[in-house]
Amino acid sequence: MINWNGFLVKYRLGRRPWFYPLISLSVALSLCLSTPLPSKAFDFLPLLLQGVQVFQLSNMSARQEVELGKQMNDQLRQEVIISRNQQLNSYVDQIGRRLAANSDRPNIPYTFQVVEDKAVNAFATVGGFVYVNTGLLEAADNEAELASVIGHEMGHIEGQHLVKQMRQRAIASGVATAAGLSRSQAVGIGVDLALNRPRSRQDEYDADKRGLASLTRAGYSQLAMVSFMKKLQGRSSVPTFLSTHPGASDRVKALQNQINSRPSNGNYGLDSTGYKANIRAFLR
Repeated sequence: MINWNGFLVKYRLGRRPWFYPLISLSVALSLCLSTPLPSKAFDFLPLLLQGVQVFQLSNMSARQEVELGKQMNDQLRQEVIISRNQQLNSYVDQIGRRLAANSDRPNIPYTFQVVEDKAVNAFATVGGFVYVNTGLLEAADNEAELASVIGHEMGHIEGQHLVKQMRQRAIASGVATAAGLSRSQAVGIGVDLALNRPRSRQDEYDADKRGLASLTRAGYSQLAMVSFMKKLQGRSSVPTFLSTHPGASDRVKALQNQINSRPSNGNYGLDSTGYKANIRAFLR
């Protein structure tokens, strides 16, 4: 008896030589998925997750951090209004570049953006992305005070504080795996923390310390960081970057101690009249 079914299969396969590799790949994938393997099983994960970008937060390279920052920026631009005022953005970018050249991570391609928001606030994500509200620009009395806040936010990036908080949040919420986080998970957690994150005492002290160091190396007045914090303490609505523990008064004391231990003659950026005139012109 002729096995017509077998004949047809052989005939069809013979007409389609490309079908063999497809079968081999299917078998290989099914074996990887069904066979329990030792720890090396995760070596195959990138093959199984082709097209799905995964971030390993516990061991992230600078390149991956910048890439994640770019993706978070895309999401943030849908949630906040980035100023289209080229003069204003250029001015803030100029200050940021001066600080970046004197930071602990000068090789990161920092991006400084102005957010159209009257709230006195600033925040940062990862990979060099810093955001400053127009309300903070108006609240500062001079360029050195503005630079002190930008330096503080850069301190969070230098210390990779948000990356650590993302890892903690991912583990606590149960979305972290041995491979890490998918792109959408990482971006979602990062954006939420950047806008609403509960900052730790240790992170704030560290960002202040790093920011003051960059401010000093850039030639700005060290006392501007202290004066801006003191000025905002008396406000009825405390800015987000000050509404955390440790209290602003404790942070002022810590900064003053650092300044006393390493004083500087830098006094750049203290021209209040020129600064206010520029800001009023930029914000028209």
